[in-house]
Amino acid sequence: MKSVGAFEAKTRLSELLERVSRGERITITRHGIPTALLIPVAETTPKLTHPDIVEGMRALRKRVKRGKMSVREMINEGRRS
Repeated sequence: MKSVGAFEAKTRLSELLERVSRGERITITRHGIPTALLIPVAETTPKLTHPDIVEGMRALRKRVKRGKMSVREMINEGRRS
């Protein structure tokens, strides 16, 4: 793990982020004392694709009958799904 001073981290942030995105862990120090840790973010949930979003909207539309719910109720129903 590489250690970098706060001033250097500020001036070379783009380069440090690139290195972190490749898996490197970098400790940022202030006056020689570890202050922060730059680590790669592990993707926890896959991002929804456009077809997934459209399919979800269609499924919601089938469950909700027009005129039986207010817009607010429809929004809340969509949040629970």
